[in-house]
Amino acid sequence: MKKRSSQKSANCAGVTRRNFVQAGLLGAGGLGLADLLKLKAEGAIHPKQQDTNVILFWLSGGPGHMETWDPKPEAPADYRGPFQSIATNLTGVQFSELMPEQAKLAEHLAVLRTVNHGSGDHTKGNHWMLTGFEGPAFNAPDNRVQRRPSMGSAASFLRGPNQAGMPSYVGVPHLHGGTDNLFHYSSYIGGGSNPFIVNSDPNTAGFNVKNLTLTTGLTLDRLRNRQQLLGSLDVLPRSHEKLILDVDEHQQKAFDLLNSKGVRSAFDIAAEPDSLRDSYGRHTFGQSALLARRLVEHGATFVTVNCVPWDHHGSPGQYKTEEGARKLIPPLDAAIAGLVRDLIDRGLYEKTLIVAMGEFGRTPRMNKHAGRDHWGRTFSVLMGCGGMNMGQVIGRSSKHGETVVERPVSPQDVAATIYRHLGIDPQRVMFNDRLDRPLPLLDSGEAVSELFV
Repeated sequence: MKKRSSQKSANCAGVTRRNFVQAGLLGAGGLGLADLLKLKAEGAIHPKQQDTNVILFWLSGGPGHMETWDPKPEAPADYRGPFQSIATNLTGVQFSELMPEQAKLAEHLAVLRTVNHGSGDHTKGNHWMLTGFEGPAFNAPDNRVQRRPSMGSAASFLRGPNQAGMPSYVGVPHLHGGTDNLFHYSSYIGGGSNPFIVNSDPNTAGFNVKNLTLTTGLTLDRLRNRQQLLGSLDVLPRSHEKLILDVDEHQQKAFDLLNSKGVRSAFDIAAEPDSLRDSYGRHTFGQSALLARRLVEHGATFVTVNCVPWDHHGSPGQYKTEEGARKLIPPLDAAIAGLVRDLIDRGLYEKTLIVAMGEFGRTPRMNKHAGRDHWGRTFSVLMGCGGMNMGQVIGRSSKHGETVVERPVSPQDVAATIYRHLGIDPQRVMFNDRLDRPLPLLDSGEAVSELFV
């Protein structure tokens, strides 16, 4: 048998795969360690905000603004819908009657009532709100291809975790369900910036994270041996370099998580007292929010709480507005309110930005099925952060909730606000796309200035 050479194979440029990785060029859109240090030196990533974090409540399908943060109590019944509005603790500001807990905490919240992109296409809207850029149409041949990196993935790459050893970007309980809920991932900036997905419901008895558990018969020592074996298989051609590096990053991060007691501790929601768990609500929304708090407290930077489904047309197979709202809004209300109170009590609210949003709103006028259809001309996004200017409503929609009257807010403005909180200047950060073209993280958005003192 011919003895295999011990010399590592080189690519056409004379650089081995291992040299390529060790050089810091991890394939993430052409940005390496030196580039990150340069961005920090130039102020595109601000060191004073390196310990901030984001918890995104993602409401795939699109919640109705009438049933949440922009009710229209004076509108005709077919616009107003089946619910009343209630006063908040802010003079003159009302929320839906289904949100009594948030109404009590309105001084700690801010509502953007005039977010808009004009589209009623789930696929476009999901991509728009998760990345800042319009996505493909739902009937396009590339309708599952993510064109730009999600905010969570960009934060993961540019910021990393706040505590070494923690995953920087997490999805809980999963990132599927909803409608065209496809675009939470890294696109062209590298597989290592994809989310760690829990894929388990923290509200279930005996909750555990499957991805942190070794399969039967596999020990960490055996896993290390497998990792070393994979590292020695350095024979693929240069044309596959990007794919190899994505896999390398995934494997290394998965190994690090499996080997980390701190990560397992962060996911140990059973360590929380029953009274606190009850305050969030004993349902998937509430316990996922509590898990998100544990994760950011232990050092995660961006956690998406995936709350689905919100596509309530009322037609066969779909919830009617009243049915869907009663099913989903009270647990969302409890989850958000429980999280805000808990973060305040722990002194974490200054550093944590809570965002609740979907890809668009619902039609102001109800349809013949007692549901609401898709509406992108104006809709609401909730934000909460003790380090921002809270206790306000930004923007005003028309009296029937149809259009923007004052202060339009774009998806890029929403994204720019999130990036500013994280200390990222998105128009100064460039990534190379799949065609090796340099593209800014955002190209036009501005952070909502009213939120920053």
